[in-house]
Amino acid sequence: MMRRGAVAWMGKFLYSYNMDFKKKVLDNGLRIITIPQPNAVAMTALVLVETGSKYETKENSGIAHFLEHMCFKGTTTRPKPMQISSELDSLGAQSNAFTGHEYTGYYAKASADKAMEILDIIADLYINPIFSEDEIEKEKGVIIEELNMYEDMPHRKAGDYFLSLLYGDQPAGWDIGGDREVIKNAKRQDFLDFRERHYMPKATTLILVGKIDEEKMVEQAKRLFADMENKEKADKLPVKEAQNKPEVFLKEKKSDQAHIVLGYRALDMNDERRFALEVLGDVLGGGMSSRLFALLREKMGAAYYVGAGADLFTDHGYIEASAGIQLAKIDEAIKGILEEFKKLREEKISDEELERAKNHLTGSLLLGLETSDSLAVFYGIQELLKKEITTTDDLIRKIESVTAEDIQKLAQQLFAPENLNLVVIGPFEDKKRFEDLLV
Repeated sequence: MMRRGAVAWMGKFLYSYNMDFKKKVLDNGLRIITIPQPNAVAMTALVLVETGSKYETKENSGIAHFLEHMCFKGTTTRPKPMQISSELDSLGAQSNAFTGHEYTGYYAKASADKAMEILDIIADLYINPIFSEDEIEKEKGVIIEELNMYEDMPHRKAGDYFLSLLYGDQPAGWDIGGDREVIKNAKRQDFLDFRERHYMPKATTLILVGKIDEEKMVEQAKRLFADMENKEKADKLPVKEAQNKPEVFLKEKKSDQAHIVLGYRALDMNDERRFALEVLGDVLGGGMSSRLFALLREKMGAAYYVGAGADLFTDHGYIEASAGIQLAKIDEAIKGILEEFKKLREEKISDEELERAKNHLTGSLLLGLETSDSLAVFYGIQELLKKEITTTDDLIRKIESVTAEDIQKLAQQLFAPENLNLVVIGPFEDKKRFEDLLV
């Protein structure tokens, strides 16, 4: 499974749910976060490693995501291809894995009485994959079909094109799924080499959430992960930002609806202005009362899905608006979005709109942390990428401290014409038509 950026799981605020958690660092550098929920009926074990597509080169583009798939295809203790999935199913577990630009995760969730078994399986598939040549050849077809699936989902593919438009031919601009020819030619040694450079204990965080016996599970985790050898980890290439005029990417595709992404280069996840950026994004497209929803859907009747927000990484970020637009109204819609960007530069938002955005933002984020797996991801990626966990109280305080002046100042800093980018997917041939709209 592919996830853009600190996204879908992490492009939003870095914070923790207001509950007790403990952190243990093993001698080899691996970090264990435990989050007990005594009244829960389930638990989640998640292991995260600080690597993804931004750690790749042209020669191995897509290997991080391919490797994620292969970890479920057999280990030294569970060598048969279906053994892991069969065992998880027999435990009544839900399991999956995901790869982003800067992290890869593996998790399983089951009833609390299966906690030790779940931990054992997750540790095994993470530490002991065998990368069978036969299974690699089979899985190549699966990976290619996953890429084909996303090609047929233009509302999602528009986001990939947007990253490519922003960052071009560097890892930050590449598809997480990788290059088809690289995938077709991948060999077992490619997986071993990538894992040898990146799957280090000091780059790994284990998160245990739910109804768990913390002491027993930590002791078990120490036994399972203790033999991981701590070597020097390879780093990712720094992102290069270069743009001096508005840019347009047009993908001609026969369709009854146009899909657009329109936005600007922005901040990284460590920038303190990110809180103002997130409130700004919510004002634009964070709910059914947001400006763009009101404009494109309620006023124009031009779109069904409308949204806006920021996606922030360790060393770059962007803010964008996206929508599926009626073909006949695409020019009007783009002009309308640009006008809303302009208003945020030129006018302070009202106190009422500011309060609505803050309430919607914090409420939505807290509601998103109701399950053990969502809690595991939020805690884990904070620890993985920032090496610290921000409390909910601190988060709310920082959100509440954002002012209308902060939002206007940030809009003036970011919404410059030279930082503007537009992706359009639809039955259009004339790129200049859209370039003229951005001038």
